[in-house]
Amino acid sequence: MTYNPNIHHRRSIRLKGYDYSKEGLYFVTICVQHRECLFGEIKNGTMYKNPSGEMIDKWITETTNKFNNVEIPSFIVMPNHVHVIFTVGADLRVCPSPVPLECIRRDNNQGEHIGSPLQWVVQWFKTMTTNDYIRGVKTMDWKPFDKKLWQRNYYEHIIQNEQSYMKISEYIQNNPKKWTDDKMYVP
Repeated sequence: MTYNPNIHHRRSIRLKGYDYSKEGLYFVTICVQHRECLFGEIKNGTMYKNPSGEMIDKWITETTNKFNNVEIPSFIVMPNHVHVIFTVGADLRVCPSPVPLECIRRDNNQGEHIGSPLQWVVQWFKTMTTNDYIRGVKTMDWKPFDKKLWQRNYYEHIIQNEQSYMKISEYIQNNPKKWTDDKMYVP
């Protein structure tokens, strides 16, 4: 089966009117352009990351250093996508909750402020990984990608309760075991 770009329609998948800088849990899936398997392979239900997959892993972990109000309780790097649960919360020492707009704007003297909207986190991650992947193509003979490393958008789900969180965490952990049933699977 080959990738068909006409399958995916370009419409907003964001929840209209929802403030993504709000405290909460977000399940995010970010896919490689054309669902190309660049980050490793799955054998016998186990994900084996190649060097570019290890690089992706590094930048997911680094996200919590860049955005001090973001935690990542669960994630997995798959051959052509990543699943991440982001916990976004306000640091009450800096800004009261709910986070006022002026607290989420960049300030050149203080770096990233608290309450970073989810799209900024994902955009930063995509930028860092794309730049690092380009370096890998140039210096370590990684497989080149076609124009963009990542698809234009990403999928997200707002986790609203503990039951949903547990179900999604289990899905992330078991994703390699169910790879051939995954809608992102490309043989």
